[in-house]
Formats: sequence, structure tokens, C-alpha cells
Amino acid sequence: MRRNRWQRFRKNRKSFISLWIFGVLFAVSLFAEFIANDRPILVRYDNRFYFPIVKNYSELVFGGEFDIYTDYRDPFIISLIEEKGWMIRTPVKFNYKTINYNLPSPAPSPPTRENWLGTDDRGRDVAARVLYGFRISVLFGLTLTVFGSLIGITLGAVQGYYGGRFDIIFQRFMEVWSGMPTLFLLIILSSVIEPNFWWLLGITLLFGWMSLVGVVRAEFLRARNFEYVLSARAMGMKHSRIMFVHILPNAMTSALSYLPFILGGSITTLTSLDFLGFGLPVGSPSLGELLAQGKANLHAPWLGISAFVILALTLSLLVFIGEGVRDAFDPRRNV
Repeated sequence: MRRNRWQRFRKNRKSFISLWIFGVLFAVSLFAEFIANDRPILVRYDNRFYFPIVKNYSELVFGGEFDIYTDYRDPFIISLIEEKGWMIRTPVKFNYKTINYNLPSPAPSPPTRENWLGTDDRGRDVAARVLYGFRISVLFGLTLTVFGSLIGITLGAVQGYYGGRFDIIFQRFMEVWSGMPTLFLLIILSSVIEPNFWWLLGITLLFGWMSLVGVVRAEFLRARNFEYVLSARAMGMKHSRIMFVHILPNAMTSALSYLPFILGGSITTLTSLDFLGFGLPVGSPSLGELLAQGKANLHAPWLGISAFVILALTLSLLVFIGEGVRDAFDPRRNV
């Protein structure tokens, strides 16, 4: 059965190609430090090898004058290294927080050979910030999707399996909780607590678990009176084993088709909070912050366009993947 579903997914060329593109983009972003960094990958100096990308070295190591961390963009340091060796640099010679003080025009500066996508209003490289921002957005979305799905699936399973009064009470709670102005509450909580990645994840998780509760609950309500469930109960099998070993695998069929869409929604949530200024700490690489800078600097269209293109591409790929997963798990389709 699983193999048939995978084959159906592969036959959907748009979804299969989208999965590959998204996987490659995410895999590349995981090695962002080796693509966009102000420190070299490898330095050979005086017949010795150094790896600045994973370790900080003092300027004295390369013949400098001060016992401080080496600035590998300093022309003086570059000349010292080239006198007795060489270095291999990353394709983009800027980290997401590196400020380029040698811009041809005031920041935000348009794209050049050095800054492929230009710089933001603080002189930081946009290409580097897009790369790092894409990585943190996807990691945030994946983490929120995994933990939110685990909570939602568990609560939906318990609610649907036991039913009765517990189901009625929890449904009323869900109606009240889902009716709250989620974005405003997130903004209020983010303004009270100094946000970081994990605090922001915890705050959004307060509302991010509801997506799958209804789907899993419906599957458990349908399956709780099946003969194999009634037989397991009659044999004295534990309720937890019946729920998570026998019923849950069947309920996951419909739940899995929602995951790409939930991931897209999680990425959008982080981007929205960053755009409004209530997301990640100031200075963090963020697609939402770039969109906000693009709005504030209409004379620098490369800011908003860069963030919009990568965000639109990401969400489009996830939608195509979600459509393929939905079709692959659709029982009405021919095997």
C-alpha cells in the first residue's frame, strides 16, 4: 500500500519535482556558512592549514599586530596571508550580519558584483540574509509543524476514542480557543516577552496544534466502533495500545496530506510576525524583516523583491507537494 502511494505521488510530476526543488534548497541552506560567510573556508599560511569557518583565530597567527579576532576582509590581513599562503573563500563573502563599509553608494545599495542582490538599509548583504532567513524560516516551520502535529494528533485521538462528555467539553474548548484573535494575541505576547527562536516557537505552539485535531478526531469517531476495535477491547487490551497501534495508523492517512499546508502556514506566521516587528530578535536574518525594509525603502526594490520571490517560491512548492500527497492518499483514486 505504501509503495502504491509513493508511486502515485511520483506520477504527479509537478509535485515530485517540487519536492526535489524544496529538498535541494533546504539542504543547501543547511550549509549556509559554507556559502555566505565573511570568514574563509580554508587558509594556508606559512605551510600550515587553518579552518576559520569553524574556529576563530587571533590576528597574531597571520602576522597581525593585535590579539583580536581576525578580520579576513581587511586588506592588510589579506596581504599578509597572500604573502605566505592563500585562502579559499565562500561564494558570497558576507555573513548575514556583516556590514559592507565599502559600498559604491549609500545603503541600501543596489546589486553589484560584490553584493549580488544588493544590501539592506544597514549595508548587510541581501543574498546572505535571504539564504540564512530561508533556513531559519523552514527550520521554524518544521519544528512547529512536528510539535504541533504531535499535540494535535494526540488530543484528537483521545477525544475521538473516548467520545461522550469528554468529547463535548473539549469541542466547546476548541470553539472558544480557535475563535480567539490569534495574531493579536501573538503580538501581545511577543511584545511582553523578549522573543527568541524558542520563545517564539512556544508562543505560536499555543495555537499551532489545532490544525489536525478535527481530522484525527473524525477518524477515531469513525473507527472506534469497528469490529477489530471492539474485539481488542473485549480481549482486555490497553486503550493506549488500541489508539496508537491499531487505529492511529489508519487515521494518519488523512492527517499526512495536511502537513505540507501546515508547514506553509507556519512559515507564513513567522514571516508575518517579523514583518510587523514582533518576531525574531533585531538583527536576525528574516524574510519578514526584508519585506518590511522593502516597504520602508520603496526606492530599493531589490529588498522586497528578493524576499517575496523566495517566500512565494517556498509556499508554491509546499502547495504543489501538498496536492501530490493529498492525491496519493486519496482512496477514490485508482491504484
